[in-house]
Amino acid sequence: MPTPPLIVESTIHFLQAHLPFSRMARRDLEYIAARARLGYHPVGSTIVDPADGITGHLHIIQRGHVRVRNPNAAVDDEVRGVGECFPVAALSAGAAGTRTFEATEDVFSLLLPRADFDALRERSPEFAQFCTEALATLVQHSLGQLRNHFSQRATEQQTLLEPLKALVRREPVYCTAEATVREALKRMSEEGVRMIAVVDSQRRPLGIFTLLDLMDRVVLPGVSLGTAVQQVMTTRPAMLDELSSAQEGLALMASRGFHQLLVVRDGELAGIVTERDLFGLQRVTMRSITQSVRQARDVAALQRIVADIAALTDNLVAQGAAAEPLTHTITALNDSLTQRLFELLRPKFQLEDVAWCWLAVGSEGRREQTVATDQDNAIVFECDERDVAVTRERLLRFAGAANQCLAELGFPLCTGNIMASNPDCCLTVDEWRGRFAGWMREPTPEALLAANIFFDFRPLAGDLTLAERLRGWLDATSSENKLFLRMLVANALQAEPPLGWIRTFRTDEGEFAGTIDLKTHGTRIFVDAARAFALALGIGDTNTSQRIRAAGRRLNRDEREIAASVDAYHFLQLLRLRVQRGGLERPATDSGGGAQRPRQALNRLDPYALNEIDQRMLRETFRQARALQTHLDQTVGH
Repeated sequence: MPTPPLIVESTIHFLQAHLPFSRMARRDLEYIAARARLGYHPVGSTIVDPADGITGHLHIIQRGHVRVRNPNAAVDDEVRGVGECFPVAALSAGAAGTRTFEATEDVFSLLLPRADFDALRERSPEFAQFCTEALATLVQHSLGQLRNHFSQRATEQQTLLEPLKALVRREPVYCTAEATVREALKRMSEEGVRMIAVVDSQRRPLGIFTLLDLMDRVVLPGVSLGTAVQQVMTTRPAMLDELSSAQEGLALMASRGFHQLLVVRDGELAGIVTERDLFGLQRVTMRSITQSVRQARDVAALQRIVADIAALTDNLVAQGAAAEPLTHTITALNDSLTQRLFELLRPKFQLEDVAWCWLAVGSEGRREQTVATDQDNAIVFECDERDVAVTRERLLRFAGAANQCLAELGFPLCTGNIMASNPDCCLTVDEWRGRFAGWMREPTPEALLAANIFFDFRPLAGDLTLAERLRGWLDATSSENKLFLRMLVANALQAEPPLGWIRTFRTDEGEFAGTIDLKTHGTRIFVDAARAFALALGIGDTNTSQRIRAAGRRLNRDEREIAASVDAYHFLQLLRLRVQRGGLERPATDSGGGAQRPRQALNRLDPYALNEIDQRMLRETFRQARALQTHLDQTVGH
């Protein structure tokens, strides 16, 4: 039976006095008034109880007050009054809530059925934004739990109970007792250290020689640099077995007044730990890692730094770092590793006379690397046309060594061979222009796949101007190719957010049954949409978040909608980091239980292993992905 017009008008008049309804179009208020019914809840009654499952209605209070009890919060109960509504976040997420709503006096409220609530979100942008903002508060709960997990993890991993062998960052620098002071100093200078261990023929420590010893026992007394180092070294140095704890090391150094400790394995020198290493156990910083990178003398030294980057990642998450600066930090540290590797390799290949630039593509090109990432790179170079073949061959030899060393550092070789050691990825500026032009001229599925990888290039080392010139040409050319842009948009719309029909998730079958690939069906949606926006609008930045922000401003999109898209993308990135760093239950591997998971599983998540808050946020994130695709289709795809 239709609602009488008089009641409809009375309901609209009431709604227009309260947010968010006062901002909504009249047709949407008419929609509410025609479908809502009046409900009565006597004093002391429970209106919404999480134990009852997903609630069936949105409640808009017309008279009375409602107490909101949150058993998980450390704050007093809140009270809702006339014009306020509940439970918005739970209905938006399509899940049972965590809070109980009780009538503190007789309460009358408008009850809007759940199906009509969902339809109202679709038809009213103002109401949809109100629901999104209600869900936003859940992000803080989710991030809080995430940070607590990593805070505990960081504390467990970096404590004074660690064995000393876990603190040894590089091979020890040492010399024999017969070496001269000059030889010892030369070795220290080459290795970039301030101390050197003195050992016998079986590498058993005899003493230590420091810059303080140099001043007090050589320079001031006027001792010759040709003197044997054993005559001016500090004897009986602080020394412990590698299985001793860091706490024991601190105590020994404090009792002896030393600032460094020799670590031995079966009496043989295994490493040197400094006072700074011990006091900095719980303060692994970007600065300390970059200093270690600069001091690294070989690939083995760089390998030891990779573990520090993983530890820093855990610490940053525990400290509340957002996904954007977190992935930027990981990328910056990986950049420094790669650049230092090039410095170590280049003298062997003599490329000083070649104009070349190493390009990071894919996630590294977007400055969005997570912990588990393989190699995606290329080279652009420039030379006389007659020398192209010879120059390419020289660069391929260098790239082959670089790709192999990067694999040893923990960046697996790309299974698709998107690497600089591939002749198809080592091209001149003109060849790259021709390659890009061909992809845009004939946007086949293969061309679009290549565009998704190579169009996100970023210069990493070498002559950066080569990449800058190529980027300027590409931005100008791509924005004028309408057919290519339409195909790029169509490709970006292919990945569907994995939302089920009845407020569930659509999970995969087969080998990874019951899981969602957070990259393929999550972050990829934002990355592909952002790339299409950028190429259509001539946006030079390769970072996904910056592309979304810049495109939103150029298209006059509401700032709150832009922020919602960016926040959703960041939430997915944090979940990926959480999976990769062991912060979530992982799918089983095999009956052996101890086998390492295949790389295809490193981004996979069982959504029902998440707590209730994270499940809600994941659903809302996928809705934001769908909204971004719709906006892309409406603005660039037509």
